[in-house]
Amino acid sequence: MNLEIFRPSLTILCCVSLQLITTVGQAEDWPGWRGPEGNNHASAQTDVPLRWDIESGTNIVWKTAVPGRGHSSPVVVKDSIFLTTAETEKQTQSLLKFDRESGRMMDQWVLHRGTLPRRIHPNNSYASPTPVFDGEILFVVFHTDDAIWLTAVTTSGQKVWSTRVCDFKPSAFQFGYGASPLIEDDLVIVAAEYDGAASGIYAFSRRTGKQVWMQPRPENLNFSSPIIATITGQRQLLLAGADTIISYDPQTGRSRWSIEAGTEAMCGTVAWDGRRVLFSGGNPVAGTWCVSGDGTQKLLWQNPVMCYEQSLLTIRNFAFAIADNGVAYCWRTQDGVEMWKKRLFAGRISASPLLVDQRIYIAAQDGTIYVISAIPDRFDLLAENQAGDSIFASPVAVDDRLYLRYAKGQGRDRREYLVAAGEVATEKKQSQR
Repeated sequence: MNLEIFRPSLTILCCVSLQLITTVGQAEDWPGWRGPEGNNHASAQTDVPLRWDIESGTNIVWKTAVPGRGHSSPVVVKDSIFLTTAETEKQTQSLLKFDRESGRMMDQWVLHRGTLPRRIHPNNSYASPTPVFDGEILFVVFHTDDAIWLTAVTTSGQKVWSTRVCDFKPSAFQFGYGASPLIEDDLVIVAAEYDGAASGIYAFSRRTGKQVWMQPRPENLNFSSPIIATITGQRQLLLAGADTIISYDPQTGRSRWSIEAGTEAMCGTVAWDGRRVLFSGGNPVAGTWCVSGDGTQKLLWQNPVMCYEQSLLTIRNFAFAIADNGVAYCWRTQDGVEMWKKRLFAGRISASPLLVDQRIYIAAQDGTIYVISAIPDRFDLLAENQAGDSIFASPVAVDDRLYLRYAKGQGRDRREYLVAAGEVATEKKQSQR
């Protein structure tokens, strides 16, 4: 057969086939704390189930046991998922790798051994910061050996470099550490705030691990993760704590503006809406604050609602909050007007709310995940789901799957799991009929 006459058609067919393979195989990533944009919004293309049941397997793609304990959120990159964990009996702090499709744990790389902090808060863990991925390398932070350590690791487990960020020896309160690292251009940025001389924000070269800049912070124990946002066309590194909200230049560490607002110790990450910056805390003063983000240094409004560990969630012109007492709020960011207020639960919350397709997923400490509408004109509870007995890690949603890290049991019987909730193939076919 003369194949020459078919060559153009074959070429077109191959190109179309490759394009289809690329489109089908293309997967979104969740590269670090609060997702690609730092706002805890899933992409507009992501849609996860409203309801699922782990025990029966309804809308559960897979469930995998996780060794040890940790509060870090999943990092979803390429064909893998990464978590950090700590095993107190073995005295180890590790990076875990899971297969994204099947959930199978593929590797465990011990980064530190025998150097766990002597004391931390009972609700904290030895593996609370979420890693961050720059497209090639994972950057992992641990509080260990009375210091903060930053390690660069490939997706195959090869250690590229490891650097001692600074001493970390809190004296007044041994509550541990929880701030997640950030990526900005060629820098990886780490906040290490405590009541000691080394308290500061540090920036390192992603390639070499060498320190590029350091900005001192008050000698004040603070747990908030810094975040980078573009506000009024300007990239800003934002961090609240020590009774102040500060905007830094991410490239140099120099302060751009600061406003006296907030309280001493913060845990939640700053959120933003257009020209406005919002944050909440509770130690020793409880409240939520909104300030201008354009450098005009104005406190726009505040109220006494406390969201201590969990972050706020914003959409255009509105902010949603789940207070420590289980009450949900919606405020207008322009002036703080309360749009609605509704009690969701009577317990506590540590995980941050997540926006997926105009719905907000809220994980309470007791393992209940509430789903409400992300609308300002009324409160609308859509569903309640259960995941074990406790959740501290914030859920993430990517590629039509909701990833939950949760625990079941108490004491020696306590076990952690990672689960992927999503419509399985047979359920998708039935829903399309």
